Amino acid sequence: MTQHTIAGTVLTMPVRVRTAQQHMAMFSVNADAAQRMIDYSGLQVCRHRPGKAVVVLMLMHYLDTDLGQYHEYGTNVMVNPPGQQASGWKALRSAGAFIHHLPVDQAFTLEAGRTIWGYPKVMADFNIVDGRSFSFDVSIDGTHAVGMDFSPGLPVPAMFTSRTQVHPTYSHLDGVTRETSGEMRMTGVRYRPGGARVRLGDHPYARELAELGFPKGAMFSGSVRNVDMTFGDAKEIA
Repeated sequence: MTQHTIAGTVLTMPVRVRTAQQHMAMFSVNADAAQRMIDYSGLQVCRHRPGKAVVVLMLMHYLDTDLGQYHEYGTNVMVNPPGQQASGWKALRSAGAFIHHLPVDQAFTLEAGRTIWGYPKVMADFNIVDGRSFSFDVSIDGTHAVGMDFSPGLPVPAMFTSRTQVHPTYSHLDGVTRETSGEMRMTGVRYRPGGARVRLGDHPYARELAELGFPKGAMFSGSVRNVDMTFGDAKEIA
């Protein structure tokens, strides 16, 4: 059982998230453009269709965790496990999420994320509107980066979503690529075709998304009332 000291607080692994809410949307983008964006990682995008890769844009609101309360936005590119060259829809089952952008709004989780897992966390400001529909905007250093608007999805029976899932995430920071495994259980899941609109700002993050073809329609989108998960230590990938 390993421990890490972050800002004077000792974290014992695995780190636990007891309560978190999620809004996400999955998009099909040009695979070559996505590969160029993440070439620095040494990983290969998962091509679910010829010439196409999958990018997931996600907002998390962490409410009860070992890292405190915070908001987090992620630009995630689905990649093959190191050394694999799988393609097609079935390949997505074994694919992991390479985390290319990860702004947060609290300093403690920023330091923990960068130190323990090599996640590319930066400080940001979040504006959330949660009413009949849901929307958010992320600004970094006072410049609008990205926003999303969601339409409500349809409830998914718990029998299809409540089982424990294990998916790797990948990160690259300071010249090192890392893999982190975790376990996740979701309750209160809603999905729908489409249902998400992306708005781009003037920050460099927005320009990178524009090179992938954003703003564009989602393949599908969804929300989760509660995500319960754990994160273990990261391992370096040669």
